[in-house]
Amino acid sequence: MMEKIYTTMKSVGVWNLVMGILLIVAGVVSGILLILNGAKLLKKKSDLLF
Repeated sequence: MMEKIYTTMKSVGVWNLVMGILLIVAGVVSGILLILNGAKLLKKKSDLLF
């Protein structure tokens, strides 16, 4: 009985780590893309002004 509880807790812990790592990676990638798009807008700033 106790072994089943420990294996369940272990698998839940592993999946929590995997999801946390994936969310961190997704956040870093989206942040980089936002910075690149902002740099592109700043570069073309003179063309965008009315």
